Amino acid sequence: MTEQEILQKVQAIVVDELDVEEADVTLTADIKDDLDADSLDVFEIMNELEDELDIKLEASEDVKTIQDVVNYVKKEVDAKTE
Repeated sequence: MTEQEILQKVQAIVVDELDVEEADVTLTADIKDDLDADSLDVFEIMNELEDELDIKLEASEDVKTIQDVVNYVKKEVDAKTE
């Protein structure tokens, strides 16, 4: 799975969970500051990614921006497919 494919999944989930515009969900967007997410929102986004991609994500992983989420998910997807 490419980084672009992961970004598209992350964008779709964030748009759905946070009711924001897709254009606002950029790689540099800060999840809490720019997209007004709280800790529960981040937890729900990570849970949805786990379900969609059949991977396990640790809640303690430090993710601040959409790029952080994409990098973390890509790392886990790559590890699963090895």
